[in-house]
Amino acid sequence: MSFGLLILRLVVGLLIAGHGSQKLFGWFGGSGFAKTVGMMKSQGFKAPRLWASLGSLGEFGGGLFFALGLLTPLAAIAIVASMLMVVVKFHWSKGLWGAKGGFEYPLVLLVVTLFVGLVGAGSYSIDALIGFALPLPVTLVFLLLAILVVAVGVMQSRQRTQDTSKQMAA
Repeated sequence: MSFGLLILRLVVGLLIAGHGSQKLFGWFGGSGFAKTVGMMKSQGFKAPRLWASLGSLGEFGGGLFFALGLLTPLAAIAIVASMLMVVVKFHWSKGLWGAKGGFEYPLVLLVVTLFVGLVGAGSYSIDALIGFALPLPVTLVFLLLAILVVAVGVMQSRQRTQDTSKQMAA
């Protein structure tokens, strides 16, 4: 089981880290941080630099830590929060299936990272090497806080988008 978790963590974590690096640094054909901030602004986010930082670092740092099995529950929560924002804010309106721009892929990443964050990284991880584990109740509290932060961001961006639409119509 631990070897399977290692493979899963490496593939998922490194892919998510790579995606975050596109947003932060423009690596792997990405647009870089300035354009990520601009995209967040265009989507109605108040403090778009903050939201771009949270999402990009959640993916990049969370992905790297997840791949290494380092502070795995916290890394998983960072990824879950990023993917939840992606699902709700950017893909939900397009439906489930990715062929139409839907949320199927970010949902899979969310569920996989949540699962590993809850069951642990396995014995082939830095967490196992250093003896790091968070009690389940503490992990769940952090998870709920992350979900709350995402909910606030989505609600504020929707409010701002609606306000802008009303101003343009007037």
